[in-house]
Amino acid sequence: MDFDDDAGLDASQVEDARGTPFGGMAIGGGAIGLIALVAAVLFGVNPGNLLGGGGGGSGSAPPAGNLSSKCRTGADADQADDCRIVGVVNSVQAYWKKEFTDRGKTYTVARTRLFSGSTSTACGTASSAVGPFYCPGDKRVYLDLGFFQELHDKFGAKGGPFAQAYVVAHEYGHHVQDLLGTMDRVGDDRQGASSASVRLELQADCYAGVWARHAVQTGFFDKPFTDGDIAEALDAAGAVGDDRIQQRARGRVDPESFTHGTAGQRRHWFSTGYDTGEPPRCATFSGRI
Repeated sequence: MDFDDDAGLDASQVEDARGTPFGGMAIGGGAIGLIALVAAVLFGVNPGNLLGGGGGGSGSAPPAGNLSSKCRTGADADQADDCRIVGVVNSVQAYWKKEFTDRGKTYTVARTRLFSGSTSTACGTASSAVGPFYCPGDKRVYLDLGFFQELHDKFGAKGGPFAQAYVVAHEYGHHVQDLLGTMDRVGDDRQGASSASVRLELQADCYAGVWARHAVQTGFFDKPFTDGDIAEALDAAGAVGDDRIQQRARGRVDPESFTHGTAGQRRHWFSTGYDTGEPPRCATFSGRI
């Protein structure tokens, strides 16, 4: 994955709150922390739901660090993880803004907040253990860059720059669902192999694939992604399938408790988005998945 060296980055779309103390942890070690890690590391939508609700955060943003002096061009994005996230966020949102405009809709920009340790959100107070997530309450994506090492060490993913891009694009898929009202379809149907929760997550995977198909057209990359890049995304998607997570954690698989889909389903729907490049083909809420 190579950025166009001359592409201009908009660092205002990413807040750097790393090292900022938040306190008031809603989760911790022991069983609760393990449950949150196993469940939310699958790119859950709302950590407040996973942590038993609770409005630990008001949704107001703390003073954010300024990445604008560091992350200016695509060349910077090729050199540093945080600048890479800026570049991917810019590209993903450029794609969806055009897609919404072409369909007569309005896309609202969602910022990503980089944090470490813990962070306060409109969905509650969360620790790094919950992994990346999108909070519809304040329309932000939250990400601790240390998650990518966890993805490799704890879940067996090979990692790589495009694995990181897939994670970001998946979370912005949830933002798209939020804007379109798709999240409202989940309701209380949050567990089971064919649940609305699983369908929501698989659609976000598909939306990530759609962006990947069109990413070079956003002007942030100098050439289409390689087969190796796409393989990184498929590997990361498979590593966090419900069946893989459950087998690793408990030694058995329970489809009745699925929330995100199997490894095969996650790979399939990312591929569907990438192969077709058409958001309407991400129709996970109809038919078999």
